[in-house]
Amino acid sequence: MVRYNADEVIAVKKISASLINRVIQPRPQESHKGTFGRVLVIGGNAQFGGAAIMAASAAVYCGAGLVSVATAPVNRSALHARLPEAMIIPYDDPQLMALIRTVDVVAIGPGLGTDELAASILSHTLKTVKDSQALIIDGSAITLIAEHQLTVSHARTVWTPHQMEWQRLSGIAVRDQTPLANQTAATKLPGTVIVKSHRTELFTPTASYENPVGTPAMATGGMGDTLVGMLAGFIAQFGLSDDVVSAAVYAHSAIAEELAKTNYVVLPSMLIQQLPNYMQRAAAAQV
Repeated sequence: MVRYNADEVIAVKKISASLINRVIQPRPQESHKGTFGRVLVIGGNAQFGGAAIMAASAAVYCGAGLVSVATAPVNRSALHARLPEAMIIPYDDPQLMALIRTVDVVAIGPGLGTDELAASILSHTLKTVKDSQALIIDGSAITLIAEHQLTVSHARTVWTPHQMEWQRLSGIAVRDQTPLANQTAATKLPGTVIVKSHRTELFTPTASYENPVGTPAMATGGMGDTLVGMLAGFIAQFGLSDDVVSAAVYAHSAIAEELAKTNYVVLPSMLIQQLPNYMQRAAAAQV
């Protein structure tokens, strides 16, 4: 499609529902945990531990084979109680950098905070991640990169800013965040940029996309953290591509739309609980 916005013209592809069935495939009979990828979520300080828990939960529930969480030690009991499937390491543990090298997807930022410790963890992570790994940068990590003018050169990066975080990162005020302005700014960053809004926009090195689904029932804390976990889980299982990233974004909103038919607000925990069923229906080509 071509969207007209004032005096600008930009070619934008709408994400199609059929993409879900192409990306989400039945699981092979001959498989094991490693078949479905290893995810590491880095985040959740003492105040925002729930953000890391929601991101890790979404990754587990959408099918990632092994999920680890590097978080503040105070979150250990809550994470064990809520998500016993996840492994835990304190995010200030010296072994964290070694763990980073063993996973397929690193998602950093949900609830990480912006203090000196958070900045140090982010800096070391950016230096440690390998070219072959996917890197998802979210929330606090985006703010830290903007504030400290950190350089990110990793080509396999997915950025997930909401509009205010995008303002910090791109320098574009929220009121001026048109598709053309966003696309122009996104080309200056490596990888894919997902600008979360009423109609979320995706900008890759080769194309621009718009998510045609979503609902105001999603406007609640933790929804972005849930998307981060879904992105990590999808990429771990199906690889990093425009189709896979777009499918994760679409599925996130599509599940919320289903729930919003009978619920005034859709909580992240409600969406996460629906993931295994949604993934199964998609694999069976029924979504």
